[in-house]
Amino acid sequence: MKVDYITIRTLLRENQARLKLTQLCSENGLNRKVSVPDIHRPGLALSGFVQLFTNDRIQVIGNTEIRYLQILDEEKLHQSINTFIEFEIPAIIITNNNTAPPYLIEAARRRHISVFKTPYSTTRLIHLLGEYLHDVFAPRQSVHGSMVDVYGVGILITGRSGIGKSEITLDLIERGNRLVADDLVIVTRRTEEMLIGRGREIAEHFLEIRGLGLVDVRRIFGIRGIRRQKRVEVVVKLVDWDKDSQYERIGLDENQTKILDVDLPEVILPINPGKNVTVIIETIAMNFLLRAYGYHPAREFNTKLKDFMQQKDNERLDLDRDSIERDIE
Repeated sequence: MKVDYITIRTLLRENQARLKLTQLCSENGLNRKVSVPDIHRPGLALSGFVQLFTNDRIQVIGNTEIRYLQILDEEKLHQSINTFIEFEIPAIIITNNNTAPPYLIEAARRRHISVFKTPYSTTRLIHLLGEYLHDVFAPRQSVHGSMVDVYGVGILITGRSGIGKSEITLDLIERGNRLVADDLVIVTRRTEEMLIGRGREIAEHFLEIRGLGLVDVRRIFGIRGIRRQKRVEVVVKLVDWDKDSQYERIGLDENQTKILDVDLPEVILPINPGKNVTVIIETIAMNFLLRAYGYHPAREFNTKLKDFMQQKDNERLDLDRDSIERDIE
């Protein structure tokens, strides 16, 4: 699932206060579309070089561009702006509260291109706006499950409907961990290797417990029991216990699963009566932290076992030699 475009109207509605945007002209330009997350500074385009002009991006005009336009005589100024403005530009943002040349406003109004200004510096605006656009256009996927921040580790709990994901999540919250989302987790790929999970806005921080109904986690457990989003780091897949199936006993072989083409460690956890799944999930989180600090329990045990067996083999060899030396015919 990926957003193909957003309108300038949407961008303005969601960012006007955050970016301190003031609209200078063209209400009609609010219906123009933004389809890429990148931003462009049109310095070369204003100077007349448009062969590589990426006009499908929001154009940011900063101090450098404004100073350049100010040194042009009227004829060259009109020529520069006309060359630039004839492209299908989504919108123009002028930074540092610079005053826009009147002819730029006039040309933009004629082409129905919205022009905004902001007191932010160009660097600050590009950072804030780029962060928003990259989040909007990031690949995302809906995953049926629950997500909890367990000791700082983002645990995504999956499994068939009715297996007990929400009940286990509630138990984890009661033990001091933090709910991110229940029932449906929206996973977004922020970078090539980073996945961020969050819940649906309409059902944020609600749990559905069969037989009880909806539980408002924020109202019951307070702010300590929730967080808006968390990096997805481990997937715990709950499955029904099957005596004929083989489950991991040592932990040397690590299962992997893919979400949005990102590999994640997956723990397949069989459910049977009497098993304390909550404590096991907390232990999974602590094991993950140990591995992040360079300690792998299964590998350490395997190394100790090999050393022990080697030591026993050497002791057996010494005993055999001693027996031969004592043998008298």
